[in-house]
Amino acid sequence: MRPTLREYVATQSTNPTIMSGQTWGYIFGALGVALFSLKAIFVKLAYQPASGMAENQIDAITLMALRLGFSMPVYLLIFYMALKKSKANHEASHTIKNMLLAGSLGILGYYICAFLDIQALKYVTAQLERLILFTYPVFVVIISAIFLGLRPKPLSILGIVIGYLGIVVIFAGGDITEGSNLWLGTGMLLACALLFASFQVLAKPMIARLGSTVFTCCAMMMAGTIIFTHLITQNIIQGTFGVPELPPRIWLLGIAMAFFSTLIPSFLVNIAIGRIGPQATAMLGLLSPVATIFFAIIWLGEPFGLYDGIGTVMTLIGIGFYSWYSRQDTAQNQPAARAR
Repeated sequence: MRPTLREYVATQSTNPTIMSGQTWGYIFGALGVALFSLKAIFVKLAYQPASGMAENQIDAITLMALRLGFSMPVYLLIFYMALKKSKANHEASHTIKNMLLAGSLGILGYYICAFLDIQALKYVTAQLERLILFTYPVFVVIISAIFLGLRPKPLSILGIVIGYLGIVVIFAGGDITEGSNLWLGTGMLLACALLFASFQVLAKPMIARLGSTVFTCCAMMMAGTIIFTHLITQNIIQGTFGVPELPPRIWLLGIAMAFFSTLIPSFLVNIAIGRIGPQATAMLGLLSPVATIFFAIIWLGEPFGLYDGIGTVMTLIGIGFYSWYSRQDTAQNQPAARAR
C-alpha cells in the first residue's frame, strides 16, 4: 500500500537525507572559511618578484584599493537593497547617525586592521600571520575584563595559555618564523589582533541595531572611501599614478582577493549561519589556519617542520577550546540573565 502524503512528509522529516540543509550549512561554512584564508596567499603572491617588479615592491594600500575597488559595487548594490527593504519595514534604527557610527567602526576594522595585516605579510609567512590573528579572541577577553568587568573563567584562561604556548613553540624552533623583520611583522599582527578584537566588541551593539547586512555595507563603504583617499593622496605626494600601470598579474590577484577571499566567502558564511547557527559556524574557523598551511605549502612553497606542527596543534586546541567553552558558558547564562 502506498503511503499517504502526510506519512511521506513525516518519514522525510524524521529521516533526513545525507545532504540535508544542515549538512550544506557545514559545507558552505567550511568552504567560506577556506576561501577567506586565501587572502594571505594572494597578498604573498603579489609581493613575490615577478613581471618586472621587485620583491615587496607593491605597497599595502594599493592591494587594499584593488580589493575594495572590485568588491565595492556589490556592497553598494546590497546596501541599496537593504535600505529599500528597511524603509518598507519602517526600521527606526536605520538612522544616518547609526550608519555613520558603523562606518567609523569600519575605518578601524577594515582600514587600519587591514593595513597592518597586509603590511605585516611583507615580513612574516602566511602561516604565521594566520596563527597570530587566530588568537584575537584572547584580546576580546582582555578588553571585556578591563572595560566591561567580565572576568574570564579558569578553563578559558587554560585554553588561552595552551594557545599561546603553541606560538612560543613555533618561535622556539619552527621553520615558519623565517622572514625579514620578523619581530616588526609580529608586532603589527598583534596590534591588528588587538584592534580587531576592539572592533568586534564595539561592533556587537551596532550590529544589533542595524543588522549584519547594513552594518557590514556601511563599514566597508566608509573603509573603502578612506582607502581610496589614502591611495590618491599618496600618489599626489609621490607624483606617481602607478595603479593603471600595474602588471596584469597584480590586477588578477586584486580581482581574486575581491571575489574569492571577500565577497563569495562572506555570502557562504552568511548562508552557513542561517543553516547551522552562528556558534557552529564560528567553530569552523578552526579550519582557517589549516587551510592557510595547505595553500602556503602548495602555492608559496613555505616550510612546515615538526615544531610548526606541534605549535599549530597546540594553538588550534587552546583557542578552539576557549571559543567552544566561552560560547557554552554564554548559552548557559543567557536564560538566567533573562530571568533576572
